[in-house]
Amino acid sequence: MPIPWRDAMSHALYGPGGFFVAGGGPAAHFRTSVHASPAFATALLRLVTQVDAALGHPPRLDVVDVGAGRGELLISLAGLAVGVSGEPAHSERSGLIPPWAGSPETLTSTASVRRPPADPSSGNVHPSLAERVRFTAVEYADRPENLPEDINWTAEIPAEITGLLIATEWLDNVPLDVAVHAEDGWRYVLVEPESGAESTGEPVGPADLDWLTTWWPSATSPPPADPDSGSGLTSTDATSENESGFRAARPAQGSSLTARSRPGCPETPHYDHRAEIGRPRDEAWANAVRKISRGLAVAVDYGHLSGDRPVDGTLTGYRGGRQVPPVLDGTTDVTAHVAMDSVASAGAAVARCAYSLVSQAEALRALGADGGRPPLSLAGTDPAGYVRALAAASAVAELTDPAGLGGHLWLRQPVGIPLAAAVAR
Repeated sequence: MPIPWRDAMSHALYGPGGFFVAGGGPAAHFRTSVHASPAFATALLRLVTQVDAALGHPPRLDVVDVGAGRGELLISLAGLAVGVSGEPAHSERSGLIPPWAGSPETLTSTASVRRPPADPSSGNVHPSLAERVRFTAVEYADRPENLPEDINWTAEIPAEITGLLIATEWLDNVPLDVAVHAEDGWRYVLVEPESGAESTGEPVGPADLDWLTTWWPSATSPPPADPDSGSGLTSTDATSENESGFRAARPAQGSSLTARSRPGCPETPHYDHRAEIGRPRDEAWANAVRKISRGLAVAVDYGHLSGDRPVDGTLTGYRGGRQVPPVLDGTTDVTAHVAMDSVASAGAAVARCAYSLVSQAEALRALGADGGRPPLSLAGTDPAGYVRALAAASAVAELTDPAGLGGHLWLRQPVGIPLAAAVAR
């Protein structure tokens, strides 16, 4: 029996035996920035320290990872923050992200992170970051057996967060409905979970119609004006890199591999426009921002902006490292690109302050990850160091490549702290 895409997607991803609930987790099927290089976690740790400073070094600093997979990011962050026996958690740390002014290279050393300021008369005495930070993973899967005990594991975003909330490729997996623009307006697309065959359903409801009218107009409608213009909620402009590609593992312009493209399956009737209704993602992000008392919410995802919506949608699947049709049996990652400007507007309405929307390349470079090659002179004085630095630069280059992972969009939403402090360079 055909059902709405949102219901089918929800069951396939998060139901009993769903893709994100059972098995070895997303890392067995695709690679995110978290898996690509330890430089990503190192950059995020710098962001954590910036947020900590903007908050005035609170007694408890929360770091919450929404859509945590199997906890890979928090394991890396915890290792970087605490270190192992006083040594850096990653031996290849040197050269991954060069030091920059005001950024002490004590971030990965237990001795340095744990040691309080030497001069109590300075007035800046506060417990170390390692003593105050609290890591929480938000995921529907059972807690991994190898997860460190000091990382909390929960199925729901906790309330009253003071610190950083990070959501890396979470929003693209928030289930949504799909619609087609017919002669009489927008109608829902229904899907048969077992066969993947699609059919056209009822006209979209009022709330979804309002979202489509505002954020995803039909091919014959003019692009909408920014609803935040003149409201005091401003954003930094996304660069042209943001619109050119988002990741190597999940192509930004991947075709919509639904039942229409599968041999032997009935085709959805052809219409002039197909859309993925992002309202549930707006609500999910707004709810996440609402859980922050003070701090910063960061969403990292591949997506698109108003005026550049994909005419035929982006719904697709990934399994075993390959792009495949979006099979709804729990074996496949079913995903669609995110309308990032719509999400940003929803979060800003909750936070009541400006957001920043930039490419991952720009965000990581602002945190010191520039991917620059080491000077050739280093090869003569320290050949082994040169090789390590060259490998590290290569890893950072992958994270900042605008045709791949570097084209992801970073949405940074401060709550109760200045925007400038949240996106400091």
